[in-house]
Amino acid sequence: MALLLHTWMNPRHDGAEEEGVTYPTKQLLHSLTYRRKVPRPIVNLLKEKKENKIMGSLEEERTTVGWAARDPSGILSPYTYNLRNTGPDDVYIKVYYCGICHSDLHQIKNDLGMSNYPMVPGHEVVGEVLEVGSNVSRFKVGEVVGVGLLVGCCKNCRPCQSDIEQYCSKKIWSYNDVYIDGKPTQGGFAETMIVEQKFVVKIPEGLTPEQVAPLLCAGVTVYSPLSHFGLKERGLRGGILGLGGVGHMGVKIAKALGHHVTVISSSEKKKEEALEHLGADQYLVSSDTTAMQEAADSLDYIIDTVPVGHPLEPYLSLLKLDGKLILMGVINTPLQFVSPMVMLGRKSITGSFIGSIKETEEMLEFWKEKGLSSMIEVVNIDYINKAFERLEKNDVRYRFVVDVKGSKLDQ
Repeated sequence: MALLLHTWMNPRHDGAEEEGVTYPTKQLLHSLTYRRKVPRPIVNLLKEKKENKIMGSLEEERTTVGWAARDPSGILSPYTYNLRNTGPDDVYIKVYYCGICHSDLHQIKNDLGMSNYPMVPGHEVVGEVLEVGSNVSRFKVGEVVGVGLLVGCCKNCRPCQSDIEQYCSKKIWSYNDVYIDGKPTQGGFAETMIVEQKFVVKIPEGLTPEQVAPLLCAGVTVYSPLSHFGLKERGLRGGILGLGGVGHMGVKIAKALGHHVTVISSSEKKKEEALEHLGADQYLVSSDTTAMQEAADSLDYIIDTVPVGHPLEPYLSLLKLDGKLILMGVINTPLQFVSPMVMLGRKSITGSFIGSIKETEEMLEFWKEKGLSSMIEVVNIDYINKAFERLEKNDVRYRFVVDVKGSKLDQ
């Protein structure tokens, strides 16, 4: 899943203009990417936590091994680093599996200009609980749990108080960010992680760990807007634009909700897979003018997963009255459309960003209840650089998942 906008109102991080980037665009890019500095409120919180001894002792850090990128080449290799000791609110996790998301590719290659190295990526993490802090009651040693894109938030703002912490302006990303102890966060392509219990989810019994990994980003990214915008009722007609990791989840979830699903793609290449393997009802090639015209005013919503610049007007024309075009791809260039395309059908262009912990747990139960499965390719860690090369070429059906437990990370 790609990183999406969460606020336009953050203060600027510095006074310099990047070449060719206007201030609003730069402001957005900063909001999309990870912070370099620890904000003052977080520093104060750190001091308070140290004074109250509710954080793990920094003098008793443990080490772990992950695979890290060292520069914008994006090549990953073994990297040993420190983890804080398990604090009272922490869960110490042995990583079993971790999915590869397209946003990992953006980050390791510094596509948005805010990457910090060394960087251990990975935010679709499934593993076993090795240890819990004294305040942890929801998780027990030996349980299988998951960790997604976030490992921290302020807990005080309106989004946090409303259980939609993914929209907190002070959220802390699972990697390429700075934790409250002032140290960089590192992700799931590693032997172990320590995560505050609030950002850990239980994996329902009966779901296999490797199948669950992509759900912790791609799955909830689709489920959240369908739930929030009231698009879960049976009989709706939905479109899935782009058939990649998030798109294939969109087809599966929408079909499980009882929707008529149209996959929209730029070519015929994925037609057989969409219709025969994923169960889509219709396949629409966006360059086929006649077919697009025939499909006008037919969809209640479109999940737009395309991560590069593209015209919106052809897809707006497919929406019914009050239809919604829901953007999910990270695109750092302006998207254009003529306003009558929206006005004359009271249509909406909106966006959505991953999902909350609450939504993630709800989605996992939904996945189990419906008996769904992900279409994944499981690889060992020594294949990860090749996997990223293939992902960049869209050569995966439909999600790589790294078998961390079965890999030798220090070689």
